[in-house]
This record gives sequence, C-alpha cells and structure tokens, in this order.
Amino acid sequence: MPFALLGGLLIGAAALLLAAAGRIAGVSGIVGGALQRPAGDLAWRLAFVLGLLVGGAVLRVLSPETLPKSLPQSGPVIVLAGLLVGFGARLGGGCTSGHGVCGLGRRSPRSLVAVLTFMTTAFATVWLARHVLGGAA
Repeated sequence: MPFALLGGLLIGAAALLLAAAGRIAGVSGIVGGALQRPAGDLAWRLAFVLGLLVGGAVLRVLSPETLPKSLPQSGPVIVLAGLLVGFGARLGGGCTSGHGVCGLGRRSPRSLVAVLTFMTTAFATVWLARHVLGGAA
C-alpha cells in the first residue's frame, strides 16, 4: 500500500475518533490534556501519543528513505521551533490537525480563520527564510 494512501486513511481516523468518541483529533489539545492528567481521561490520550511515536518508528523501519538522514537545523533551533509551534497552537486554541482536519470538516468558521492564519504564516516564514535570510527552509 502506498504511504500516501496510508496517510490519507490515518487522517480519516480523525473523523472516526470524532464519531466514535466525540473527541477532536487535535494533537496539541490531546498532548496538553495528557500533561494536565485529567482523571479518567488520560488513557486514550497516552494511547494516541504512543500511536504517533510507534507510527514514526514503524515508518523508519519499513521505509527509512522517506525520513531525512540529518536535521536541516541544529538541535537547539529545532527545539526552539517546536516550542514556538506549541505556543502558537495554545494561543490559537488548537493546531493544524484539530482545526484543519476536524474543524474544517465540521465547517467551523473559527477553524477556517485559524487555518488561513497558519497557512499565511507558514508561507511568509518560508519566503523570509529563503529569500530574505538566504536559508534553505
């Protein structure tokens, strides 16, 4: 099975989580909720995060050529970027998976604004990194 098809099926799993459990498959919300350790709500969150990690490990074994051999930036830059993404996700009340996959699927105007903001910021960041700062983003 091509990995693109498998990825599409996994995105469809977000709809299954919403239909079966009434949960939004927003990774930042799931991880944030797991860190708060709500009573009776922790197991499924940890299983979700574990599934993300296991999925990456399985991909590395089955198709290592799909993953980069080295990081495009230094470790501290990657950590800083991750923290900024996490901060932005909390500030925006969700992440691309929650707003982009589930929110747009539910026709949420708030999610549409969030996704447009994510995408505009991403385009501007890549443009600045490549054309102003001269990097290979």
